[in-house]
Amino acid sequence: MLTIFLTSIRLRLTFNAVVNNQKRVSAVFAALADPTRRRIVHHLSQHGQTRVTALASPFHISLPAISRHLRVLENARLIQRQRHGREHLIRSRNAGLEDAGQWIAQCAAGWDSGFDRLDQLLRAAQSQPHQLSPKNKEKKR
Repeated sequence: MLTIFLTSIRLRLTFNAVVNNQKRVSAVFAALADPTRRRIVHHLSQHGQTRVTALASPFHISLPAISRHLRVLENARLIQRQRHGREHLIRSRNAGLEDAGQWIAQCAAGWDSGFDRLDQLLRAAQSQPHQLSPKNKEKKR
């Protein structure tokens, strides 16, 4: 049985950061999977800070329902809630979108490098004269 210990604090912190970032990105995509929550984020980005009661009215849903949606968005770091007495003010927050944007950028970079490599291979194949293998020569006759 092989047992590996990560004794370096730096390794543990790096590993935790990667795992935590994956969880945050998953939370963002899960929150944005719901069309109502996407509309809430869009509304906040267009209108700025909004009271919860004012936010619920264009969506024609109850306050408890909007509160559940807001809690999911808050956990995904897509919104921020401020309380002033009984009034709750909601505003959009970039932190969650930045996490998702970095993940998407990393995926896009991987795709781009893969396509660049494929393009290089295709150009190299096109620049070489087409050589027939002995089997192909016999078929051609």
